[in-house]
Amino acid sequence: MNRTRAPALSLRGIRKTYGSGAGEVRALDGVDLDLPPGSFVSVEGPSGCGKTTLLNLLGLLDVPSEGTVAWDGAPVGSLPERERARRRLTGVGFIFQRFYLLPTLTAEENVALPMRGADRKAADRTTRARALLDSVGLSGRRASRPHQLSGGEEQRVAIARALANEPGLLLADEPTGELDRANTESVLDLLVEAQHSTGSTLVLVTHNPAVARRANRHLTMADGRIVSDVREP
Repeated sequence: MNRTRAPALSLRGIRKTYGSGAGEVRALDGVDLDLPPGSFVSVEGPSGCGKTTLLNLLGLLDVPSEGTVAWDGAPVGSLPERERARRRLTGVGFIFQRFYLLPTLTAEENVALPMRGADRKAADRTTRARALLDSVGLSGRRASRPHQLSGGEEQRVAIARALANEPGLLLADEPTGELDRANTESVLDLLVEAQHSTGSTLVLVTHNPAVARRANRHLTMADGRIVSDVREP
């Protein structure tokens, strides 16, 4: 399977509001951001500052109230939902704090699920799902369901699932927030290895400064705005 090339991401004049009138909440308030292909970026800031909303816009889960989101210079916010869904499926891997594995499926079936949506043949899905579970150290847990796995094992299954369609963009929202220190380091190592080996763009939201230090570009958000953008020399 050919991996999806990492797109150049661009946000211009992004505002995102929810509600109206006295109940209006402005989640993002004038965000401009450029992410070259292959970037590894951490996003920090207090709860409610707009971090998750930013990820949702980058990954085409949401559209801005104002402004433009572009992949490789082409606006994507106004695409039909069917096309947005196709791009999410084939071009974006999402990794969440709470894993969101389907409880009735085995680890192997959870990893294979995105490939089923991309119409890959059953034999190919099985081969790749097993290879991905092997790569995250879970070759012996293929038949286990989520309730039979530890938190660290569940997160590793979630990472394998995110990599299933070889996306060019990996979006991780507090991926280590519920893990102990040892599992945090293990998960970070897996993410960094995946990002380096595929050349994908990795955007990682975290409250943990030690996690953020693994990135080579660091964004800090407050009140819906990017207030600091620091790049490693």
